[in-house]
Amino acid sequence: MSHSLRVIFAGTPEFAAAALAAIHEAGFAVPLVLTQPDRPAGRGMKLQASPVKRYAQEHGLAVAQPPSLRRNGKFPAEAAAAIDLLRETPHDVMVVAAYGLLLPQEVLDIPPHGCINIHASLLPRWRGAAPIHRAIEAGDTETGITLMQMDAGLDTGAMIAEARTAIRDDDTTATLHDKLADAGAQLIVEALVKLERDGKLPATPQPEDGTTYAEKIGKQEAALDWRRTAAELARQVRAFDPFPGGAATLDGAQLKIWSATAVPSPRAGEQPGTIIDVSPDGVVVACGDGALRVTQLQKPGGKRLPAREFLTGSTLAVGQRFE
Repeated sequence: MSHSLRVIFAGTPEFAAAALAAIHEAGFAVPLVLTQPDRPAGRGMKLQASPVKRYAQEHGLAVAQPPSLRRNGKFPAEAAAAIDLLRETPHDVMVVAAYGLLLPQEVLDIPPHGCINIHASLLPRWRGAAPIHRAIEAGDTETGITLMQMDAGLDTGAMIAEARTAIRDDDTTATLHDKLADAGAQLIVEALVKLERDGKLPATPQPEDGTTYAEKIGKQEAALDWRRTAAELARQVRAFDPFPGGAATLDGAQLKIWSATAVPSPRAGEQPGTIIDVSPDGVVVACGDGALRVTQLQKPGGKRLPAREFLTGSTLAVGQRFE
């Protein structure tokens, strides 16, 4: 099936690549793809293309990688060239998903139907950079995708459509990301079909009530504070998988904790951080309230291992205490 609507796409990570693939496979023309410049990654720190760039190149789509779209930023010449390219590329609408660059008003005004953003939360909850992580960390039971008509604010535009997704007790950022990427891909294709058919998309202004901001995740947040409740720490571990993981220091060595569940404490009154049980089922650590059963761990330079395998090469003992 082919469509007459022409879509410029802007995005960078896997979440965005899922949407680009869905738009392209649905038969919409994609005359240009914007994605962030290649970044060094992996052990050799070689330059690596983004998932969006890889998809675009595999399917013969034109790619541009400006470091900025702001004429008054650090890269004015590159921004001006990219804006000229946008103006010269015939298109009807721009779709933006986890692009990572700020779109100034000048860019938002170029597409005849504006810019539609695929955002991984139920706006106005969790505007900002890390909505999936923060929803899990906060204990939300539901999240979803919101399609938004972009304006110059941070995720403040009018809402076009939403799809809701339950957050399960065992969801991590990795598993929830994949569900939301699929939901976003489906929702944007439905919206583009509707835009082509009707010539416009109804949009509802966001309420100001219930606004929260999902700050970017920093490595310094990885450390587990055992004085917190076990339930909070279990959510932190799930929210920080696959990045940055939960970090715990024992006898000067830092371990990564990748999977854990809150359990009632079998021994009351223990200092938070004290190991109170060690078995193949997990390492139980006292918390400010309750205890955390740690079921997947990683040594520096090692692999993520289930507790049973981890304990064959490491001696963790009852009475030891995490910092």
